Amino acid sequence: MNDAAYRCGYVALVGRPNVGKSTLLNALVGQKVSITSPKPQTTRHRIVGILSESDFQAVFLDTPGLHARQHRGLNRAMNRAALGSLADADLLLLVVDATRWTQEDEAVLERVRQSGKPAVLIVNKCDKVKPRERLLPTLERLGAMHAFDAVVPLSALKGDNVDRLKGVIPALLPEGEPIFPDDQVTDRSERFLAAEIIREKLTRVLQEELPYGISVEIERWEEEEGRLVIGAVVWVEREGQRKIVIGEGGLRLKDVGQAARLEINAMLERRIHLEIWVKVRENWADNEAALRQFGYDPS
Repeated sequence: MNDAAYRCGYVALVGRPNVGKSTLLNALVGQKVSITSPKPQTTRHRIVGILSESDFQAVFLDTPGLHARQHRGLNRAMNRAALGSLADADLLLLVVDATRWTQEDEAVLERVRQSGKPAVLIVNKCDKVKPRERLLPTLERLGAMHAFDAVVPLSALKGDNVDRLKGVIPALLPEGEPIFPDDQVTDRSERFLAAEIIREKLTRVLQEELPYGISVEIERWEEEEGRLVIGAVVWVEREGQRKIVIGEGGLRLKDVGQAARLEINAMLERRIHLEIWVKVRENWADNEAALRQFGYDPS
């Protein structure tokens, strides 16, 4: 490896909610480090995914979707996480949906313009544009909105054209030594990833019934009789939400627990025992102490 030519930097994936940033991050690093669901604002924390090659290392920052509605403390904390990643990054990947442009997209684009940083436009979900000939004018229109260093159409879900994006990124990174070991793919702990997996399963099972004020906290993580025992708490804001999460006869929570256990087991490659409780903490999404407890920055 030529050390002088090695490039390394932080790359922020920015965009409005539900454009596929987390799916793209997973495709770029080659494994799941950020949870996904069709529900907007599934990503609530800044998630780091690391891609290491022989001549570069890209440290991707998956961010919560920037959104206009900031009525609650949790919304404001999520937007701060996204803006903090944008400020920290050497390169910005603006991710948009090929099928729809909104005022929230325009607001994120304005943030990209104001940053003055190198930026690549990622036009995601191109597989949904039929016939494909309709894509060209969309790419031309979106690409003309800013002096992007590149415009890359792709489908993160299907993996189409992701390799082209990987080829564009290195030249836009600064020269420098790698930040992380080349076998590391995230800076998040196994406890954090386990909590996120549980939250993902809840999001997918509950869908439209999903309470906004829901969070997962790992309270127990210890060895016991040759297995790892994980105790998780699902926090909701009202008793009615607790009943929704548990489901009739506890069946919904049982299904969530089984799906989460299987995925956590595969991630850790070991036998685990997972216990999940649902507890109420009134209006925690507007409570600074609770936001800090659950890993958000309420300031």
